[in-house]
Amino acid sequence: MAEPEAKRGVEARSDAVAAYKRIAQDVLDRRPSGTRQRLADALQRNRSFVTQIINPAYGVPIPSRHVATIFDVCRFSPAERAAFLDAYRQAHPRSPVAVAGRPRTRHAHLMLPDFGSDASNQAFDELVQSFLLGVGRLATAQVDERRRAEDSQQRPDRKAEGDNP
Repeated sequence: MAEPEAKRGVEARSDAVAAYKRIAQDVLDRRPSGTRQRLADALQRNRSFVTQIINPAYGVPIPSRHVATIFDVCRFSPAERAAFLDAYRQAHPRSPVAVAGRPRTRHAHLMLPDFGSDASNQAFDELVQSFLLGVGRLATAQVDERRRAEDSQQRPDRKAEGDNP
């Protein structure tokens, strides 16, 4: 008797995963051509990975660390975000999804030298992308540190005026 219950649990989870993937697929299908490739680039994966995590026919769940990137690249509306997050939390109740406070990124086209082989070109592209993402993280960390410093300087003033923080 435990076996049919376990099978129903797996099927229910599969249905829940398919539910949020249908929302993501619907949003992606309504975006301009090239969005799937931009998403693959932002996730640092290939397009087949995007197909597997977006298509409800595949049982591969969307990793929680990719949700914010998917929202940014595919430009989910607030209603689409809410529907997706509700379905995602039903499918993965113990998985935290961090979507707020993440720095936004943008897609840029660069003219780069051709090194004569696909392997060399890909290695160079990955190096440039990794470098630029690192610079972005460094800049974001400096902005966050500056904001914390400003906040800590402002707090004593508020306490002196009798305000509660």
